[in-house]
Formats: sequence, structure tokens, C-alpha cells
Amino acid sequence: MKLIIAIIKPFKIEEVKDALAAIGIEGMTVTEVKGFGRQKGHTEIYRGSEYTVDFLPKVKVEIAVADALAGKVIDVIVGAAKTGKIGDGKIFVLPLEDVVRIRTDEHGDAAL
Repeated sequence: MKLIIAIIKPFKIEEVKDALAAIGIEGMTVTEVKGFGRQKGHTEIYRGSEYTVDFLPKVKVEIAVADALAGKVIDVIVGAAKTGKIGDGKIFVLPLEDVVRIRTDEHGDAAL
């Protein structure tokens, strides 16, 4: 099993969600986060004063999937979230030791 964590632009979340639903992904956790990468934020002008915005709004999507689905899920996220511009985000893939469904006490792939 794998835990896939994708950090994407906020306006892309609906496209990513719909694309994942189309391949049968039923569950995910979505969190609004802030951060920066290579773009190091940007400057804005508010009421005549210039200031730096260091942390940009992003959305973190977490999905637990079976090993066989991981590659397809990654491809779908990249396809739906890509704009081709700086700040599109990153995808992290981590091994997932176990998953337990609390209601039924199922473990592993059955709990997904």
C-alpha cells in the first residue's frame, strides 16, 4: 500500500477530485495549507504599500491506495493538476505499513 500526498494549486482541486473519481478512487483527505517552493512567494501591493507574501495558498490531498493503483493515481493527479506554470506542486509517495478500518476492524487492502 502507498500513501500519496499531492500539494496542488487550490483552483485545481475539483478537476483532481473528478479525475480520481473517474478511476474509482472513493476516499481522500483534503487540507488547505500554505507553503512555497522555488517561487519563494511573491510581492503584492495593498493600499499603496508593497509587501511580500512568503507562503502561498495550496491544497494538500492525501490518498491511501493499493500498490497496483499508485502509478495510475499519480498519472491522473499530474494530468488534472498541471498548468505548466511554476507552483503546480509536488507529489510524494510513501510506503504505508497498515490501514485499519475502525468500524469493521479490517486491515490492509480490505480496509481501503
